[in-house]
Amino acid sequence: MLTRSFAESFARDWLAAWNDRDIERILSHYSEEIIFHSPRIARVMENEAMSLFGKKTLRDYWTKALALAPQLFFELDDILVGSDAITILYTNHREELVAETFVFGPEGKVVRSIAAYR
Repeated sequence: MLTRSFAESFARDWLAAWNDRDIERILSHYSEEIIFHSPRIARVMENEAMSLFGKKTLRDYWTKALALAPQLFFELDDILVGSDAITILYTNHREELVAETFVFGPEGKVVRSIAAYR
């Protein structure tokens, strides 16, 4: 069972890593076998993908996404805590509400992440 304290610490560090544009710090939260789902993948990667598999693929995607959004900034709105997952609600630089759910594996790293946009 995840604690509120863990969720708050994770959310603060994850958002700060994004706001600092620190790709290695962002990726430090994820397992090597991460599965990431987002409707933005297809647009950034210029294909029809809706999911990415593995940390290397995620690094390539986020490196490209960061280059396309030099004004990127996330502001925390709320954190929801589940048994083995948390959902972070945040507003991005486009003033869109985003919900991102992170499922954690036994080693405490994110094994699956699902992003949803308003």
